Amino acid sequence: MTTYKVLLIDDEPSALEAMELWIDWQALGFEIVGTCANGQAGLQMIRELAPDLVITDVNMPLLSGLEMVAAWQRAGGRETKFAILSGYSEFEYAQTAIRYGIHHYLLKPVFPEEAGEELRQIRLELEQEAHSRKCRQLAASEETAAVVKGLLLGQPSVQASPELPAGLPAHPGSWSVCLIQTEPQHYAEVRVRAAGLLTGITGAVLADMEAGSCAIVFGSASAEEGRRTFKRIADALRQGCPDIPLFIASGDNAAVLNSINHSYQTAKETLQHFFYRAPAAGLLMYEEISNIPFSSDYDHLKLADELAGFVNTLDLPGFRQAAASAASSFRAKHVSPGTVKKFIIHLVYRILELAPLPEEDTSRENYGEDRLSGLTSQLLTLDRLMNHLLAAAETGIGLLLQERDRRSHDVVRDINLYIREHYRESLTIQRLAEIFYLHPVYLGQLLIKKNGMGFNELLHNLRIEEAVKLLEDPGLKLSEIAEKAGYANYGQFLKQFERKMHLSPNEYRQAKF
Repeated sequence: MTTYKVLLIDDEPSALEAMELWIDWQALGFEIVGTCANGQAGLQMIRELAPDLVITDVNMPLLSGLEMVAAWQRAGGRETKFAILSGYSEFEYAQTAIRYGIHHYLLKPVFPEEAGEELRQIRLELEQEAHSRKCRQLAASEETAAVVKGLLLGQPSVQASPELPAGLPAHPGSWSVCLIQTEPQHYAEVRVRAAGLLTGITGAVLADMEAGSCAIVFGSASAEEGRRTFKRIADALRQGCPDIPLFIASGDNAAVLNSINHSYQTAKETLQHFFYRAPAAGLLMYEEISNIPFSSDYDHLKLADELAGFVNTLDLPGFRQAAASAASSFRAKHVSPGTVKKFIIHLVYRILELAPLPEEDTSRENYGEDRLSGLTSQLLTLDRLMNHLLAAAETGIGLLLQERDRRSHDVVRDINLYIREHYRESLTIQRLAEIFYLHPVYLGQLLIKKNGMGFNELLHNLRIEEAVKLLEDPGLKLSEIAEKAGYANYGQFLKQFERKMHLSPNEYRQAKF
């Protein structure tokens, strides 16, 4: 509950003491900040103490209560509520008091119950008046912010107006803009803190701009004063929001408010230079970067092909090294942030096209949106952008490796089936590689990886298994069995059979059949 300040004025000490002791001021939401004995002293104390309510006796020496009220109102002092304290109830006092806007009376002797009722009514009026003032101030500040925003954006209809928005200094020496950029989800908190930091700074207006950003327009006596003020605000804002990413930049100075669009545009230009800086770099001022232009000097087609090539060959270490080299080149050449961002987005799309969809995803469009979502931030730095690219490459190469393993499994299944159907023929790994369009060395490694044995071992196992079955037929000669099992050379058959079964074919037949 707001506590309102009260000044008591009466030339009778006993009356002052009675009011102080008999009325429960704290319970009613008031505190006594001073007392005095006449109207002249009362005027001085009103100026010094700025009370919300003045309770004054009517008849006092030097200056009566009503004369004091009249003098205060003539002087154009701050808005103050007055209540009359008097032992008289004459009609002329009431008429005079009404002319001065006084509608509350406390009659002597003061009774706590009656005084309490009157003070509760006065408090209610003070609260209503405070609310009305706040609404008027809010409306005025919003109107001023809207006009200032129009000037920042260079809207002709606003620039043509000769009237200066309310709350701004009439003839400052310099106008300047400070832009504050953060992530949209943090904007409300940052804006509240920024608005709080402007409290008490005359000539400063806060305007909401693009998503996640606001602008402080400040009219100051000099450009140096503007820089110092923005520096204090930036330091305090970063200290108050230590875990929130912030870009804070000030633009070039403008001589008149109608030229503030120039300061705004240069502040936006300055913000872009955070791309090559640490996010917590403090306040970045236009004069620091005005002679550091961006370039577009790089071969984007060659670089894109090089990086995509590492994805095609599943070479993640190579991709990382090439990406680090590209980042160093971007930084050295000071390539414009927009150009780098477009290049990275293009490359991420290219990686997504090379990589198969994860099994849980059914829509390439949705999958692409997920991978690109982090690239829409207004607070991207080169380091963050390259991290997004590396993450996309790691994901893409990982998916390609999974796809290769899946396909190799399918290929090995088909190869094994072919070997089982054709092992009786003169089959070699070179012939098999030609049939399945694979390099013989890669095919041999693939079969060992998937089957746990090489091509020749698998081929001999199948042939010996067939020979064992054929040995059951006593009418078949051993040479015929060797030929039917796929061996053109009986000596090779004999060698492989003994190696597998630890018996010769004849010994095996005699032992088993």
